[in-house]
Amino acid sequence: MTRRVRDVMTRDVVMVSVDSTLVAAARQMLEHGVGDVFVMEDGRLFGVLTDRDIVVRAIARGLSPVLVSAGDICSRKLITVSPDDAEWYAVELMRMHTVRRLPVLDHGRPVGVLSLGDLAIDLERDSALAAISAAPPNT
Repeated sequence: MTRRVRDVMTRDVVMVSVDSTLVAAARQMLEHGVGDVFVMEDGRLFGVLTDRDIVVRAIARGLSPVLVSAGDICSRKLITVSPDDAEWYAVELMRMHTVRRLPVLDHGRPVGVLSLGDLAIDLERDSALAAISAAPPNT
């Protein structure tokens, strides 16, 4: 039986407004124990912002996390999947595009995120990556 994205994705997605400051986005990541947030504009997915984006695209370049918005530095070229897509298809997309997570959209609406960690837990339960991914955040 083919596993679907909906079977392994993380459903609890944290969202921030395109105008949210990087500080506000980072606080959401801390509060929810995640390393990424969906950046929304007018109810639609605008981009994805990761903790690494904040460090590399803003802090390391001397930009102020109080003044710069999530929309200014988030990734906008997104590779997405549907909850009904096959798990193997999502793995191939990640491999082809060298991405660690895929937003899951249902008719254009974000319903989850599929990460390498989700896949490791599902496909390689005994691996080090699965153990690390399943552990609570170390905040």
